[in-house]
Amino acid sequence: MSDRAFIAQLDGYGLTMAEIHYHRPDAPSLLQLFVWQDYDLAPDFPVLFAFLDHWHREIEAALHSVRVAHNQLIRPAEWRADDGVISIQ
Repeated sequence: MSDRAFIAQLDGYGLTMAEIHYHRPDAPSLLQLFVWQDYDLAPDFPVLFAFLDHWHREIEAALHSVRVAHNQLIRPAEWRADDGVISIQ
């Protein structure tokens, strides 16, 4: 059995985090924070936009702002040759 997250990364998905700031209907002067995280495709973010569409349809809280961070976790390895001597005492 394969891990869903690993298979998604092989398909080009990367870890996406969104900070969603919103106003609750019972306390409109307060700004609340909800953190969402899932695997998504940048730069279109179809999974995030599907979640935000769900939020807009099903949740009464009004969105204030959304800040997105994305990192593609599987990528070519980076290495650098070091020319020197490391002393271990």
